[in-house]
Amino acid sequence: MSRVWALALNTFREAVRNKVLYVLLLFAVVLLGLTYFFSQGALHEQLRVIRDVGLVGIELVGALIAIFIGVNLVYKELDRKTVFALIPKPIHRWEFVLGKYVGMLLTLAVLMAIMSLTLFAVLALGAAVFSGDNDMSTIVRAILLIYGEVAVITAVAVLFSSFSSPILSGALTLGIFVVGHFTPELRELVAKVESTPLRVVLRGGMRVFPDLHLFYVSGSMVGGQHVSVHGTYVDWSYVAVAGAYGTLYAAVAIALAMIIFARRDFV
Repeated sequence: MSRVWALALNTFREAVRNKVLYVLLLFAVVLLGLTYFFSQGALHEQLRVIRDVGLVGIELVGALIAIFIGVNLVYKELDRKTVFALIPKPIHRWEFVLGKYVGMLLTLAVLMAIMSLTLFAVLALGAAVFSGDNDMSTIVRAILLIYGEVAVITAVAVLFSSFSSPILSGALTLGIFVVGHFTPELRELVAKVESTPLRVVLRGGMRVFPDLHLFYVSGSMVGGQHVSVHGTYVDWSYVAVAGAYGTLYAAVAIALAMIIFARRDFV
């Protein structure tokens, strides 16, 4: 695992030098700062607006970073031909893919920590000016769920990056990100299909897509209930279950990426 960790640290150092990453991070910090001013138009709901807009900003920026950088993790090494210098060394191909993924998770953890601290600062300022409940534990749970979501998206991006170009990989990952957020609505549409064989096939196909609405449940329908990260429904047990689902899905995606990359012919 020392080789995997070395590759992860190298990936982290490369990611933090990416200018696109800093542009997105700056955008997120500015957006989080502006939520304070946006919230002043919401009577008696200022803190809720700050929380909701802040969490949406963290989710979207985290997903964009996962997609734009994730789809280039493996392809960039092939394009620059630096992979040819690594493969002859005592490094297994699966370690190369896993190291890239772990390094990306480390990068996302640092970036989301920065965005989260910014949101906490804005919330603290809002709590000093506006009255209302400012339970930080709900925000921590929501941020952990969002991190689980971007971890899944990153795994999908790495999977596509193992056999496709960045443009196609980005389009496919973005499509899965969008579809994953509409799984409840898509399930309802599939349930209305009259043809039983087609309905079975569609339901099976739906299982291929990650159920991303589990990770951002504020205002969503889960199990027939209208739930919010501000309510008691999303407790630590919910975070654990969603985290286990995300870990399993990401593990399968990365395992497939390892198999594809191991079988790939670079000549």
